[in-house]
Amino acid sequence: MTLFSTIKEDFLNVKRNDPALHSTFELFFNYPGLWAMFFYRIAHALYKKGLRFLPRFISGLGQFLTTIDIHPAAVIGRRVFIDHGVGVVIGETTIIGNDVLIYQQVTLGGVSLSHGKRHPTVENNVVVGAGAKVLGNITLGENSRVGANSVVLTDVPPHSTAVGIPARVVRCDTESRKLRHDMLPDVNKEIFQYLIKRIAVLEETVKTGNIQLMEKEDHELTEIYSTFIKSM
Repeated sequence: MTLFSTIKEDFLNVKRNDPALHSTFELFFNYPGLWAMFFYRIAHALYKKGLRFLPRFISGLGQFLTTIDIHPAAVIGRRVFIDHGVGVVIGETTIIGNDVLIYQQVTLGGVSLSHGKRHPTVENNVVVGAGAKVLGNITLGENSRVGANSVVLTDVPPHSTAVGIPARVVRCDTESRKLRHDMLPDVNKEIFQYLIKRIAVLEETVKTGNIQLMEKEDHELTEIYSTFIKSM
């Protein structure tokens, strides 16, 4: 695709997929993520031609106007949408696929000062929740999701959900539920439920001497514990 076609597709992507958009007029004043992509597309095209100062200048101008920092050397695919966008940082060697959704305060950053690939690879159809930090040369697999404020330091498999600090994979899905942030599991809640129920059963067993009670409750407790272990 040409540069103009890619930029046009970015604008059409927002119009097709954002229910908060009520008029084309709003695109020009209420979507800093869209304009950050506009500046990035131009800067990246110049960067690929071997220029350095001008792309960095355009990138800096885009950062000043949108508060979104995208290095012109980053490789970003088609129909990538940065929603709200304030505070997003995308590092130099980041690779982002198609149809990726990134929310505000996300960092796709590095953990090393060495040269070479040191930023994340984000595959197609990934959702990165608000405030998430994805650090290092790791991969977010296709159709995966990262929960808000998570810190991801290791690879996330395709069709998975990762949450927490550091992030843990808590669910593997065969199909993507792209915007269902309300479906994110609470791993800490699950293990506390297990411990509370286990203590209650043990206390009742000691008090009554009823071994059958423990055996009766053991199946449910085992399921809760297995869910926690799978998330580690």
